[in-house]
Amino acid sequence: MAVESGGPDRARPGIRAGGHLLNPFEGKVAVVTGAGAGIGRELARLLALRGAHVAISDVDAAGLEETRELCSGAEVRHYLVDVSSREQVFAHADAVKRDFGTAHYIFNNAGVSLAASFEHSTIEEIEWLLDINLWGVIYGTKAFLPLFLAQREGHIVNMSSIFGLVGVPGQSAYNISKFGVRGLTESLWRELRGTGVNATTVHPGGIRTNIEHSSPLGRFADDYEKKIVASSARFFVTPADDCARAILDGVARGRRRIVTGKKAWIADVVARLLPSEYVRMFGYYGL
Repeated sequence: MAVESGGPDRARPGIRAGGHLLNPFEGKVAVVTGAGAGIGRELARLLALRGAHVAISDVDAAGLEETRELCSGAEVRHYLVDVSSREQVFAHADAVKRDFGTAHYIFNNAGVSLAASFEHSTIEEIEWLLDINLWGVIYGTKAFLPLFLAQREGHIVNMSSIFGLVGVPGQSAYNISKFGVRGLTESLWRELRGTGVNATTVHPGGIRTNIEHSSPLGRFADDYEKKIVASSARFFVTPADDCARAILDGVARGRRRIVTGKKAWIADVVARLLPSEYVRMFGYYGL
């Protein structure tokens, strides 16, 4: 299902780089999954402000409608898509090409979380999370890549996490998915060289969205695991619009890796310098 909205034109901010106005999103078609709330909503809103034509998707119809209303002044179509379904994602790519004629950016943003140790996560819970967080990114990348390669223009932006840089207790399934997204995207850096197509991996940390509230809470067998979850509240403090702005600015500047949010850069640096020792230095989610 797709719905279009439009409205009066508005000023479109760009990014200043080297004294020149840089706005690669003007007039381009950007696809954003998981746009019903959080980072996805803010990406869609800011892309619209920067002059992009925006295709937004989610499983939450009400959330999508709210996002669409925030994107007034731009061409916006919204689609109900479950990214864990290969058929739906590939059909979505076909619908975007039909409705917009092409696409230039795919922001594989949709994601969920599960707070539980590996021991106490069920196979079904892990499969559910990987179907959305990892397979959703794989499907989105595969669905739009042929179009990008054919037109020799496109940008794949895959949402990993600070937990795709460091492993933390109580987030084993999430770590699996986000390290997987990172590995896929980093392999694309070399594979896509010279094709006109770029790939960026995004590692947000501590972004204030509803993911920790909308995702299920796994079973916890002891006070140690409960303490891990309780400690997470102080970690989610960075506003989603700040994160989305950092992502778009990084993409505009051609960055292949974007690390943003509370203490994310610290985790990145320490994990690089002390890859086998950082687990002793960090606390729970607060790092």
